[in-house]
Amino acid sequence: MRAQPLGLRSGDRELLEPWTRASAIRAGLAQRARIVLLAADGVSNTEIAERVGVARQTVISWRDRYLTSGVAGLDDEQRSGRPRTVDRAKILAATLTPPPARLGITHWSSRLLAEHLKVDASTVLRTWRHHRVQPWRVETFKFSTDPELIAKVVDVVGLYLAPPENAIVLSVDEKSQIQALDRIQKTLPMQPGQPERRTHDYVRHGTTTLFAALEIATGEVTGICKPRHRHQEFLAFLRHLARAYPDQQLHLIMDNYATHKHPKVKAWLTANPRIHVHFTPTSGSWLNLVEVWFGIIERQAIHRGTFHSVRDLMTKIRTFINGWNDRCQPFVWTKTADQILTKANRPTTSVAVH
Repeated sequence: MRAQPLGLRSGDRELLEPWTRASAIRAGLAQRARIVLLAADGVSNTEIAERVGVARQTVISWRDRYLTSGVAGLDDEQRSGRPRTVDRAKILAATLTPPPARLGITHWSSRLLAEHLKVDASTVLRTWRHHRVQPWRVETFKFSTDPELIAKVVDVVGLYLAPPENAIVLSVDEKSQIQALDRIQKTLPMQPGQPERRTHDYVRHGTTTLFAALEIATGEVTGICKPRHRHQEFLAFLRHLARAYPDQQLHLIMDNYATHKHPKVKAWLTANPRIHVHFTPTSGSWLNLVEVWFGIIERQAIHRGTFHSVRDLMTKIRTFINGWNDRCQPFVWTKTADQILTKANRPTTSVAVH
C-alpha cells in the first residue's frame, strides 16, 4: 500500500534529483534528498527506511523538516555551544619551524605535529593542503658561483639562438660508468593488466663511457664508447669529431670537467684552430643540450635494458644512436640569456677562474 505522497514545492524536484547523483555533494545531503524524493513518489516510510538504510523515525524526521522549511531544512542545523575554531596560523608556523631536537626527526609528520599541538591529524592535513605545504618533500638546487657566469651564459645561449654561419655547433659531453647489468632470471614480458617484471638482483659485467656530440641544428648525435674516462679517451673522441666534420668550423659546447682542460687536450685544440671550445658556467652543465639527450637514452635504452656483456651494452647503445639519427629532430632553445640571468639573479661569491 502506497503512502500519501509528500508534496514537493515548485522546482524542488529539479534541484533534488541531481543531488542524489552528484559525487561532490555531502553524502548525508544526498541521502536526505533521496528520502524526500521517494516520499514524494508515495513510497511508505518503512520501505524508504529499508531502501536508504536508515531508521523509520529518521525518514519521518526529514519529511517533517522538509514540510516545515523546504529544501533549506535538509541541511545540518547549527549545533549548540561554542563553534570549533582552528588556528591555522599556529599550525603553519609550527610546520615551518624545525621540530624540537629531543624528537630526533628532521621534519614533521601530520601525526607528530598533531600530537605536539594537541589537535587532530586531519586538521593538520587540511591546513597543509590549504597552504600547499608538503614537509615530506625535499628538492635540490645549485647556484653557479662562476665569476664569468654572465659571459658564459651569453656565449652559450648565443650559439643556440644565433649560431655562426657556415659553422657546426656541437654540444659535447660524456656519460660515464654506464653499467652492463644482466638480470639473473629472464624478464617477464608485459601483458594486459600486468607490467613488465624483472628480478631486483643482477650480475654486473662491467662499465663503459659514452662520449657524445649533439649537433644543435639537426639533433643528430655522434657517439663512441670507451672503456675508461680519461683525457686520452676524450682526445680520441675529439679526433673522431674532426674526421666526422672534416671541412667545417666546429664550435664545441662542453662543461668544466678536468679531462676537457688537460694540457694535451689544449695542445691539440691549439693545433686545430678550426675547432672552438665554449665552456658552460661552473655548476651550469644544464646549459649543455646533450644532457637532454643523455636523459632520453637512459630512459629509452639503458635503464630497463639487460646486457650480457659490456660489448652487448656498447652494441645496443650504437643501435639506439643509429635509430635516433634516423628520426632525430633538433632541440629548440627558447630562453634568452637575459631571461636566464634574471631568474638566477645571484651575486658572484667565488673567484674561481675557468
